[in-house]
Amino acid sequence: MRKLALGAMALLLATVPARAQEDYESCKDHPLFTRFPNSYIVDCASSQFDLRKFPVGQMKPGEEVLRSVEVEGPTWRINFQIKEGTTPPSGLQLMRNFETAAKKAGGTVEGQWPGWCKANYDTEGMPDMGNSCTSFGLTMKFVKEAKETWVFFQANDADGSYLMTVSEREAMKQEVAVNEIADQLKKDGFVSLYVTFDTGKATISPDSAKLLDDAAAALKAAAELKVEVGGHTDNVGSADANLKLSQERAQAVMAALVKRGIAAGRMTAKGYGQTVPVADNRTEDGRAKNRRVELVKK
Repeated sequence: MRKLALGAMALLLATVPARAQEDYESCKDHPLFTRFPNSYIVDCASSQFDLRKFPVGQMKPGEEVLRSVEVEGPTWRINFQIKEGTTPPSGLQLMRNFETAAKKAGGTVEGQWPGWCKANYDTEGMPDMGNSCTSFGLTMKFVKEAKETWVFFQANDADGSYLMTVSEREAMKQEVAVNEIADQLKKDGFVSLYVTFDTGKATISPDSAKLLDDAAAALKAAAELKVEVGGHTDNVGSADANLKLSQERAQAVMAALVKRGIAAGRMTAKGYGQTVPVADNRTEDGRAKNRRVELVKK
């Protein structure tokens, strides 16, 4: 597809004839979002597999760019402009509309910068989205059916145009089967379970039901074992909050196993927070591996 070079504040000022106020050939909306009223697509690009770095959080003293999360997988960029003769929305109006839509769809906001150049992002990791200054920027994440979808959105306050980059990747998968869980517990004394939770909460996601079924079946097969259910987090957020969250998640998994027929007397729950990482917290892949629940033989 055609690619558009974007300059300083020319986020969405494509050189499209005024009369051609309809979607550019072969371009279409991403299924996650409907477009803002009276807007049309002036440019788009896609790749079957690419790397994008999605800005998250807030700028910290001494930092030149925002921290980012690397996402590899199918990628789309879609560029919208407002039709002539209609009142353009403000950048804040656009940002809030997409923020609200994301939350209603079960997404989380991983970063937001309401205004012009509230922070800087890595343009090499996020190309064709501007000149490194956020412009009513918004980073959103959606997790559904073992797939993560990340969205970086920016809006131009001058003319109501906006654009977004969308990337998909498979979420962390549990690769240990029922008998392997039992065997690993007996042999190594522990096994890591990648149970998924709502962001920042101890609410277990429905897509972890099969994993918990397998863990319960493994514990039933090794009826002599007593285990500790250990909760672990990455290092994002405060240490105290992560310790509390890990304890709550360990208790939630223990309760889920009790519901599946495992005697409560065989288990104890303990949270370790971010104190026992198994991978490098500087990468998203490492942080995903650190967000885990371990069954440890007592």
